[in-house]
Amino acid sequence: MKLNTNAYLPAWLITCCLLVFATTSCSKMAAKTSSSSSDSSQPGTTATDTTASSSFAYGSDVSWVTEMEDSGYQFYNNSGTQQDLFTILGGKGINAIRLRVWVNPAGGWCNTADVVNKALRATAVGMKILIDFHYSDTWADPGDQNIPAAWANETFTQLTATVYSYTVGVLDTLRQNGITPTWVQIGNETNNGMLWPDGEASLNMPQYASLVSSSYNASKSVFPSCKVIVHLANGYDSTDFEWLFDGLKANGASWDIIGMSLYPTAGNYATYDAQCQSNMQIMQSRYGKQVMICEVGFAENDPTDAEAFLKDIITKTREVGGLGVFYWEPECYNNWQGYGLGAFSSNGAPTAAMDAF
Repeated sequence: MKLNTNAYLPAWLITCCLLVFATTSCSKMAAKTSSSSSDSSQPGTTATDTTASSSFAYGSDVSWVTEMEDSGYQFYNNSGTQQDLFTILGGKGINAIRLRVWVNPAGGWCNTADVVNKALRATAVGMKILIDFHYSDTWADPGDQNIPAAWANETFTQLTATVYSYTVGVLDTLRQNGITPTWVQIGNETNNGMLWPDGEASLNMPQYASLVSSSYNASKSVFPSCKVIVHLANGYDSTDFEWLFDGLKANGASWDIIGMSLYPTAGNYATYDAQCQSNMQIMQSRYGKQVMICEVGFAENDPTDAEAFLKDIITKTREVGGLGVFYWEPECYNNWQGYGLGAFSSNGAPTAAMDAF
């Protein structure tokens, strides 16, 4: 199902990036389908805060883009002109890109080289980067936190060290390519921890906390100014969030941002959005941490309600001083890998949903 990645960087991309650097001194497939039914700032900051408003992340996770392009998919703006996906998204107001990282994935997609390729393209058009470590060879979500095959026989002490060295290695590769992530997410939808069974939170919260600390310290060792995210599904469920983050806090783990996923429907998005906003306020008050919506999605064939949902959750996130909202894989169309929650139509152009950004 997956294809071999192109590890090299094309000449046009290198040239584009060199121009940017020269002119600037520094400047889930089936898993996600199930996620639609199991979704997954400083306290007091409001949308009237000029700094918070200007830095709000209008984001997209486009980790599938290189695999789609390799399969012959092309992207078009709303005038019907073929363009690079990152250019189209920028024209819709997207200013930040989220990219998942897998350890040793089948076909190579979303490995380190593929992530660098996509991050360079995003950087070349001035977008911020969120790096999403799954710490797996494949999808990580509330029901799947499979340890990478190469790490399966390690003791917990060895695993903690491997997580540290692997995180440093990926981030340092980005750094060597001139990429500085604004955010680093350590684990994906970790409602019950990650790297099971060692880091399964309901069985051993202290070990999960140790893995979070290892990831956090590794991230800061390469990019001291980056903000580190711990991300859970079901952003409307404050009980689940309090259980997990109380456990991390009690075991001395560190994080900067609490990330959330939200996958509602036309029938429940108003309720979910209100519950999610309440949860964001609870998280800020309870832990003194910033909040972000790292994933949202909505039925591709209902762009009207999708746009209304996105406008509402963006407004509610900004009202409580949240840092941003990221749409998960909006570029998917024509039932790519069976995923029906994209925001591009069958002609390869953005639907009205993307106008919300």
